[in-house]
Amino acid sequence: MAGDARRPSEVQDEPWVWAHRMSGDYPPTTARSGKWLVYVDESYVDNAWEAVRAATEAGRLGSSAKVASAYRNPHATCARAKVICVYTYDWMDKADVTRVREELRASCAVKRAISYKADSDTLADNYGPGLAKYRA
Repeated sequence: MAGDARRPSEVQDEPWVWAHRMSGDYPPTTARSGKWLVYVDESYVDNAWEAVRAATEAGRLGSSAKVASAYRNPHATCARAKVICVYTYDWMDKADVTRVREELRASCAVKRAISYKADSDTLADNYGPGLAKYRA
């Protein structure tokens, strides 16, 4: 499966641009899946996404990642901020969740604090800063 090489700042017809692991094995998604939330200013989103997309496809992160495009998102809390979600299979596997965070720091230049959110909270339409399973 070929990766999606579109620049998120140029995509206006759908809310997300996705990347999927194309190399290496990774456990299947569980009911406890979740994601690291990396917020970047819209002026840096294309460069940040390129690093995350490449790391995801190379098998250095989790199963997949997505980035908010230029499409208007009703859940966005700041007009200039875009979110990159980096998925892991199980938030209770702290070693894997930590490994993905460290790889985001090492190969994707993520320097700011980031939060980890369970997919079950997203599916329940729960949004807000108090939901983070991890912060680092």
